[in-house]
Amino acid sequence: MARTGLIYHPIYLEHETDSHPERKERLITTLEKIKSSGLGLEFITPRSATLEEVGMIHSPGYIDQVRATSERGGGYLDLDTVISARSYDAALMAAGGVITGVEAVVKGDLDNAFALVRPPGHHALPNRGMGFCVFNNVAIAARSAQKMGLDKVLIVDWDVHHGNGTSAIFYDDRSVLFFSTHESPHYPGTGRVREVGMDGAEGFTVNVPLPRGTGDSGYLAAFEEVLKPVALEFGPDIVLVSAGQDPHVGDPLSGMNLTTYAFGYMAAAVKEIADACCRGRVVAALEGGYNLEALSYSVVAILRAFKGEAMPEMERYQDPRAEEKIDEVKRALAPYWSCFGTKA
Repeated sequence: MARTGLIYHPIYLEHETDSHPERKERLITTLEKIKSSGLGLEFITPRSATLEEVGMIHSPGYIDQVRATSERGGGYLDLDTVISARSYDAALMAAGGVITGVEAVVKGDLDNAFALVRPPGHHALPNRGMGFCVFNNVAIAARSAQKMGLDKVLIVDWDVHHGNGTSAIFYDDRSVLFFSTHESPHYPGTGRVREVGMDGAEGFTVNVPLPRGTGDSGYLAAFEEVLKPVALEFGPDIVLVSAGQDPHVGDPLSGMNLTTYAFGYMAAAVKEIADACCRGRVVAALEGGYNLEALSYSVVAILRAFKGEAMPEMERYQDPRAEEKIDEVKRALAPYWSCFGTKA
């Protein structure tokens, strides 16, 4: 079995959001489920990200804005993104939590890790927080991994919402392959098939926008037919996951129909890529997921896959709408990747 770490710090609960969908009970419920699951995890206490590390992604002015808003007792970064008195410290620890996971797998202390962090990050832009997100935890961790000597980073984002912040940050960067499955149309309105990158990094942004109602088979087809071939051709040195469990059929902010098992299958696919390319190095970070029971069970399914447990057989069925979109993605990527047959 793989050595899997669970990264958590109590300060994550001090990012107070009251009755907001992104609330501390998400972590409380999930942590209770993990502890009762019987998984042989290594529980890791993270360190806080330094200002230099956060500054690899975010502007000094924006970092100061978050700090100042916390110091005056809280406020809003936008209509959806709440800041409280301890949110700045929690956000630094959230970014640091994902970095801690990267450090552990790079050193070989762990094979893979899940960072149970909040506030989430994948919507955060260099100079703006949005969509419940403060600092872009996965983007900061990607740059930190490169500082540690890993050249190529694969980021897999299966949150129901497109990770527009992460996409924008690496849109012209050939060293980071960004793959996203997301509901479309949906917030934040980005992530179209033809958004493939720019300035020499065309093909290194891979968007699979799936229609409302897509279930397990559509997602698994996207992973088997798009993610795996592109990722294996790219050959990452580490895999990071923006793990949002809000595509679950029970999630109140989603129109998708994933079962709990699907998250285990997606995690297993990511682990398979990492095992083939980078000695199994995978670090996942919590993003969305707002049905407490669905979130907690789905995270446990992910951890079981990371440990290397066998996945139960899943019935496959034809999903014509998803397959049509996947075929469109393959055509858009064909000029850039040999695995789709037409790269010059």
